Amino acid sequence: MAGSAIDSNEDLSEETEDLEPLEPDDGGTFQQVTNLLNIIDSESKMDAAGAGPDMRKTLASVIITEKATTKPCMVMNALIRCLQVPEISTQRKVNIYNILQEIIQQEGELEEQCVHRLVTIASKEMQEILEVEGYMKAEVASDTLVALSRNHFSVVMYEMQHRLKPLDLTDEFVIITLAKLANGNVFEFMPYMGITLATIFTMLRLVNEAKMRQVICGAMETFCETVQFYLRHLEDSVYPVMTEEQFAIKLFPMYRYFVTVWLKSHNPEVKLGVIKSLRPMLNLLLPNDDLREEVYDYLPLLLAEYQGSLEALFITQVLRQILEVSVITSTPVPQMHLHTIFTELHIQVCTKAPVQQQYSSQNVREIEHCFIALARSYPKELMKFFLSQMEMSKEAIRVGTLTLIRAVVGADDPRMNIKTICLAIRVVKNTISDTRSKVRMAILRIIGQLALSGFQDRIKGWGLKYVSIQLTLSTYKLTNRRESFHQRDLEEKMVHKVTMDTVKIITSAVSGMTNEFWVRLLCYIMETDNMEVLTPICISLTNLAERQFHIMDGEANAASKSRHVDLPAPQKLLARLLVLMSSPYEGEGRGIAMLNLLRTLSHSIAPSMADMWELEIPLLIKYLEEHTKFTWNQETWEDKLIQFLRLSLKKTRGSNWSLRLGKELNNQIESFDSPSLEKSFLYRALGFTLATGLEADKVEVLLLELLYKTDYSKDFDREGVILCFGLCAQGQVKTVLSVLQDFEERIQESEESWQIGAWRKDHPWRRETVKSALMVMYSCVALHCHWQMLLTHVDTPITAKIIHHYTSSSQDICLKMAFMKSVVQISNAIENLKGPGDFQFAQKTTLTAIIVAIIKAEPTDNLVSPMRTMAMDALLHLSKVKPFYSTEENSELMDISIHSVISLQPPGKDNESIKTMYTNALCVLEQLMEGLLQRQMDPKGLQEMVHLLEKWLLSEKEWEREKAMKLHLCLMQSYIQSIGVCIPLKLGQFGTLIGLIAPCTCDSNKRTRLASVDVLSSLLDLHASQTCSSWDMCKELELARCKEDLQSLEVEKIFSASSRIAKVICMQFNCDEVVSLIQKLCENIGAMDLQHDKASVTWIDIFLQIRVKELEDKVAEILGAILVHLPVVDHQEVRRNLIEGILLLAHYHQETVLTSLLRQPLPMQSHLVEVWLAVAENVPFARLMLHGLMGRLQSRFTPRANATSKADIWRLAAVDPLMTLCTIHLLIEKMDKDDKLPDLLPDLIYTLLMQLGSSQGPEAVSPVLKTWRLIHTGTLPEEINLQRITIKSMQLLFKRLDSERLVHMLEEQGVWALLESGSTFLQGAGLLARLCIRNAEGYRQRLAELVLRGMASEVLSCRVSSTAICVEFMRDPILYQERLLKPAMRLLEKGVDQRDEVLQVLSLRALGNMALGAPKKVRQYRKLLLEKCLYSLRDARSTSVPSEGMEALAKILAELREGDVGSFFDVISEQCRSFFDNESELLRLKAFLLFSKLAKVVRVSKKHFFKGEVKRAWVPLMLHCQDPCPDTAQACVETMYQCVHFWGCKGLVDSLGQRDTRGTDEMATFQTTLCSVLTQKKPAVLYSFLLETMTYIKSNLSRIRIASCNLAGVIMKQMSEHYLKKLDFVALRNSLQELQLDADPGVQRAALETLKILDTCSQHRLLASPKGIS
Repeated sequence: MAGSAIDSNEDLSEETEDLEPLEPDDGGTFQQVTNLLNIIDSESKMDAAGAGPDMRKTLASVIITEKATTKPCMVMNALIRCLQVPEISTQRKVNIYNILQEIIQQEGELEEQCVHRLVTIASKEMQEILEVEGYMKAEVASDTLVALSRNHFSVVMYEMQHRLKPLDLTDEFVIITLAKLANGNVFEFMPYMGITLATIFTMLRLVNEAKMRQVICGAMETFCETVQFYLRHLEDSVYPVMTEEQFAIKLFPMYRYFVTVWLKSHNPEVKLGVIKSLRPMLNLLLPNDDLREEVYDYLPLLLAEYQGSLEALFITQVLRQILEVSVITSTPVPQMHLHTIFTELHIQVCTKAPVQQQYSSQNVREIEHCFIALARSYPKELMKFFLSQMEMSKEAIRVGTLTLIRAVVGADDPRMNIKTICLAIRVVKNTISDTRSKVRMAILRIIGQLALSGFQDRIKGWGLKYVSIQLTLSTYKLTNRRESFHQRDLEEKMVHKVTMDTVKIITSAVSGMTNEFWVRLLCYIMETDNMEVLTPICISLTNLAERQFHIMDGEANAASKSRHVDLPAPQKLLARLLVLMSSPYEGEGRGIAMLNLLRTLSHSIAPSMADMWELEIPLLIKYLEEHTKFTWNQETWEDKLIQFLRLSLKKTRGSNWSLRLGKELNNQIESFDSPSLEKSFLYRALGFTLATGLEADKVEVLLLELLYKTDYSKDFDREGVILCFGLCAQGQVKTVLSVLQDFEERIQESEESWQIGAWRKDHPWRRETVKSALMVMYSCVALHCHWQMLLTHVDTPITAKIIHHYTSSSQDICLKMAFMKSVVQISNAIENLKGPGDFQFAQKTTLTAIIVAIIKAEPTDNLVSPMRTMAMDALLHLSKVKPFYSTEENSELMDISIHSVISLQPPGKDNESIKTMYTNALCVLEQLMEGLLQRQMDPKGLQEMVHLLEKWLLSEKEWEREKAMKLHLCLMQSYIQSIGVCIPLKLGQFGTLIGLIAPCTCDSNKRTRLASVDVLSSLLDLHASQTCSSWDMCKELELARCKEDLQSLEVEKIFSASSRIAKVICMQFNCDEVVSLIQKLCENIGAMDLQHDKASVTWIDIFLQIRVKELEDKVAEILGAILVHLPVVDHQEVRRNLIEGILLLAHYHQETVLTSLLRQPLPMQSHLVEVWLAVAENVPFARLMLHGLMGRLQSRFTPRANATSKADIWRLAAVDPLMTLCTIHLLIEKMDKDDKLPDLLPDLIYTLLMQLGSSQGPEAVSPVLKTWRLIHTGTLPEEINLQRITIKSMQLLFKRLDSERLVHMLEEQGVWALLESGSTFLQGAGLLARLCIRNAEGYRQRLAELVLRGMASEVLSCRVSSTAICVEFMRDPILYQERLLKPAMRLLEKGVDQRDEVLQVLSLRALGNMALGAPKKVRQYRKLLLEKCLYSLRDARSTSVPSEGMEALAKILAELREGDVGSFFDVISEQCRSFFDNESELLRLKAFLLFSKLAKVVRVSKKHFFKGEVKRAWVPLMLHCQDPCPDTAQACVETMYQCVHFWGCKGLVDSLGQRDTRGTDEMATFQTTLCSVLTQKKPAVLYSFLLETMTYIKSNLSRIRIASCNLAGVIMKQMSEHYLKKLDFVALRNSLQELQLDADPGVQRAALETLKILDTCSQHRLLASPKGIS
């Protein structure tokens, strides 16, 4: 069939060999298709640019495809014709092929002519592979042929076979296409498979390229998979059948060639392709018995690849395939290969995989399958190998071997015989003594795997013992770990986890558990300190017990035996589990696991409890399941456990079960840490258990033992024992009291010492610790015992013992706290008595006296303990016990308690414990006062109360005021609620009371403010009830709104609310009360903080504003009160408010106020400042004052005017820069912030800046004012100086610009710091100007005008400062735009001619900046610019002026052409070269930069001249590339790079451009290249270079001396013999020998090297001379 297909297509192939374009007779289809393809191409370009989805492209493609449904032949011909268009783009061809594929899939059968033409074109396309684009075209052409093959297979296959010829290496895409054809047309391709394989085999020797080898390997992989598919579906084939054996025979030569030749390739991609192709090939070869044996022969070659860089996984997969087939076919691999296989695979497991191995874990899994297959074939040999490896001591080898054994043991294969398992276990047993963590984990995993795989009988002896030993060992190591062995702890944790996993597996899989393992697990629960593992152990024990019960039920059903297992100690187990269940969610939810274990073992623990447990335990489990550790309640859960314990003990009533349980609970106390939830519950359970005990003598023994072994220094244990005794007293009162008395007698109480070393030598307790514990034990007994027993024992012995223990001790803080706790408990017990209500507590007076003494002994300034809180709480509880306190006693107790608490400083935010104690103290104090004052509330008591609290209300300490106000409110509320008859207050007392509280409405503490409003409200209610005045509901509502506003944190809102309160209250006062109020408020000023003072003056102002007209007779009195306190008021705002009050009084009562004011002193810091503040409030007037103040400052820069009047004399005499600046600062600061001062702002900024510039010298310090000296004899404070006040004023001005960015940039760039320092003032002024130009556009023109005016000033400082600002204006187009450039240029020209160096530098800098701000005007002013810059270069007085001139020239030259420079070019060049060897680093740097700029400017006319300049400058340039200044050296290198092309040698340009010539070696290389060129072209120049270079050996710079020596050596090496003869070797040698004495070692070495070169050249000269020849 293949032959017929070839014959039928031969003629057509010949006809279509030379294709011609189709004629355009398609009715316009070709043009339509071309247009659509153009759309697709354009959209593709847009897609490449990221324009978005290609919707038009898709639409165009769909249109062509749809058109092909009606006219397939025409469309196909049009597309083929498009393919034949010359110079078609790759993307267009790809698009055409893609559309052709869609049409082929859509249409199916096509016309033969179209098919043949397309096949020929596509086949030709596959051969034209040109890099990436060629691959794209070949790939789509190949895909097109594959698409055609579905309906025209013979045509396509003929073309491919035509391209595939024996012994002729075809194109790679032919092979690729054949593979695709085979994959897509399996049955059609089979007749060609044999010839294809045979032909490809003939090509193998011709393939040398790695890419082609990979293609063939990939194709072989596809061919083999195709053959396998064909063989699986032979029944579907209609072609002649080819057997599997025939395929294998044809395939084996290729397999052999791949393994023996290509696998040895050094290309890893080829190796990988070969290995991947072997697997499908082996699927065909291995079923053949003969070929399988031959495959085995090539195993060494395959194993050898493990040593290479190939991914091991792919090799292992092939090896596994071979080994598994050997097992299936029962033809094991030859034994001669076993050791190599074992070794290579074992190494892969035991060694760490290289970094490049990406599939190491998968490789290990494949190796495990390999060993499983080997274990089936050679179990004995494999285990012998494993045993030999285990004999090595390396951990990695042992762990790897055990991992493989586990895989063998766990193999799910029925053919794995028991002998193999036994051999594996024998190998494992040889290593159980290894103590290393990883080995232990590997053994444990093997044991678990044996249990899972059904070999439980094989681990019942050694395996279970090993697991139990590891469980104990790992637990011990973890509980006794050290901090320094963190890695070991992590490993041990892993061992423990693996052990627990193994235990789970064993207990769930192994039946017939040995008693030894059962006991070990039970003992583990009883003894372990590792609580995390209790849950899995309990689950395992539950599983074991249930399985054991199941076996027992099956064996003893007929005998009706109970479900019972042996337990070491039932009470011990119950006690242990019960205590651990108190934290049920710890250790992965151990509570449920333990409850299930108890339920399972109920018959073994206590048969009498079993039925009850069956009912109760599920309820407990349900509670735990309904909650989590985040939602449960500890107290509720403990109550449930106690209830469970109570019900359980009821079932054992009449036996000693509870005592035995109590003993076990007592024994477990030391097993738990303190503090812990478990131990807390343990004490509670122990107390409850002992309370139910029937034998009192045995209970006494347990209680005494508990007392002796308790560590009383630990609060937790002490409290636990106390609770235990209290609970025990519920049923054993007399026993508990007897035990306590016996304990006291045994410890031999004495006044000198108290030690219990006889029982606990490791804990010699302090006497007070034991006494405190005993006191609380007695009170706890009283609290818990029955009320009838309390009546009998409360006075004696309980309270008597408590008082005795306290008074007979040193009374430390712990003992005092214990005493207070005892008093509270006893008081509560008496208060809760159910018996007769007339019980009189006889010990109350004694207890009260002790408590008062304790309160007085507490420190009043800090809170170090809860002692006073507990003491007041004890007093509160005692006050409720009969007999009650008297009135005098109540007052005394209140005074003592208030003083004790109110003076305490509040705790910090971080100290939570002190904070809690502080809050508790306040709360208890309030409760105590309410309780004590119920029977003594009257008007006189109110007065005494206010007197008692007044010093605290006026305290400077916030916390004292707050607490005092809260107490004031508390007592006022109690007073109003308790008083029945209103008694009027004395005249003026109401105003005094209000004046005391009013400032507190603005207190910094919100709680104080709110409480003060409540106090005022109470006073107003009291006043209204006394005077029958109008106090309606509207005022109440306003007061409530004010109180709500006082909760705000905004100070203004607080003061506003306080002011409204004052307005509400004001009309309730008569004139006398107003005076008393103002007098009280003035008295309080200074007694508290600033906020209180502000509140006081606010209230004064409000009362004056509302009532001022009515106070004519009281003005002198009021003003006297204000003026008396005004001089001593420190706060400026308070003084200002008081002065506003004075001005308000003056408005209505002018003469009186004026007379009073004229009698007061006028110091600058008080009255004068406040006057200016008042002025600032009137904005129009303040603006006028600013104009005048600014004129005073500006007069300093103008000639002094003569005074023509007395007013002028005073005006001139009063002007002081500091006072003026302070006033300006004050007005700017206090004026309305919304007023931006648009007309004043630029003038103010400029004036202040000029003032700052003129105040930098020592002569500019402001004189001290006379008025200041009257008050302060010393100098002014440091912060009050001209510079700082001026800067502050400027800062305030800039804040008014509404440009936060500008303000932020001024701060960020440190402008103010620069301005403040004289050394950096000009830099700061320039930076300020720059920022203003950029960010204050509205003020730029005015600032520019002011700057030009300042530049014309006669004052030097003003000219310098203005010029510094002008530097920045010249960088900006503003001067040019505002037509200010010409006057600026005139002023700058004068500035350059000045003698002041700073002014010259700034003027030059400004001229240079013209190139930045007005580059188009540079040509216009070029003569002026160039003349002034050249003039600066001749200034020999300093370095700054010439350097600035050169920098300016560099900027100017950038904007000029060669013709613009004219004759200045020569002068600039010569002048620039003169600075190359200057001692100043700055001048050298600027000179090199300028010379580089000249090189860029040079064009035709100056090129010849500049070549000469370059030649004259070249030696300095080469030498200064090694300049000691790095910046200069870098600039020199860049200049050389700009000038090197003037030598006319491209090699030099390339040499300099390819390397960094800053290094010594690179420079030497360049110099050598240059000298070599000059030797050939200009030897005379080279000779002159040498002479010039030798002049530099006298340079002052050591680096230049070194460079000159090195350069001289390079030149001499390259110099021709003719010029060598001209050298004065003697002079040169002398010069170099002098350098041997140089102080720099580097110079010495360089001179020595050059001297050697000189000697060598001298010898060559001698040899070259006639004498030398002879």
